[in-house]
Amino acid sequence: MIPVLVVVGLQIPYPLVHGHARNVLTVVTVVVFALVSAGYAIASRGVSYGAVLVAAAGVGGFAIEVLGVHTGVPFGEYRYDGGLGPSVFGVPLVIGLAWLMMAHPCVVVASRIAETAPMQVVAAAIGLAGWDVFLDPQMVDAHHWHWSDPSPHLPGIERVPLSNLGGWLLVSAVIAAVLVVASRRSASGRETRTEQPLVVLWIWVWLSSALAALAFFHHPAVAGWGVLAMGLVGVPLLLAEVRR
Repeated sequence: MIPVLVVVGLQIPYPLVHGHARNVLTVVTVVVFALVSAGYAIASRGVSYGAVLVAAAGVGGFAIEVLGVHTGVPFGEYRYDGGLGPSVFGVPLVIGLAWLMMAHPCVVVASRIAETAPMQVVAAAIGLAGWDVFLDPQMVDAHHWHWSDPSPHLPGIERVPLSNLGGWLLVSAVIAAVLVVASRRSASGRETRTEQPLVVLWIWVWLSSALAALAFFHHPAVAGWGVLAMGLVGVPLLLAEVRR
């Protein structure tokens, strides 16, 4: 549980710092979060699953971002504006780790609320794409990236197009499918106990993101849409955890 508390401790001061300090904190948080997710994945599901996680979510997520920046597919036309560390092909390296850091917790959460592989893929994809409803407006406001044409968009979230959400759902579904198959092959029976901290971390990201959007960034629309999007998975998860 200590690694998860470290991640939480890094996320708490984000709304309270600004400028270069916030940029550094963002990168450090993503790196540590990714290491924690990968560490739990390897400890509970084995090195082979960990390798699939890195390849599918880390490398694959980075590759799709490169494709997106240069073609507009599948997220819409956008560009990175800096502040997130070294870039390759126009994409900060830390972006691949951002995909990785949440992908495995979403797979863990999906396994708690769905039994069949197809439903686990759906749940994990919704959980991952739902998180982006919080993430993208926050990062646009921080001037890390922007869209050429942010329309049409969700009501109240004017600077992030719906094409981005559609792209996230598509990419999340592909990553989730790969990870769910690998996860079910590597299942050892100890995942429920050893990965419980990742469930807590996913719930923390969901609820703390809503609080930050509402109380610190003054974006009630982001808070509302984000709670709803992640809540499609979060509410069944909370009910399952209470029953458990």
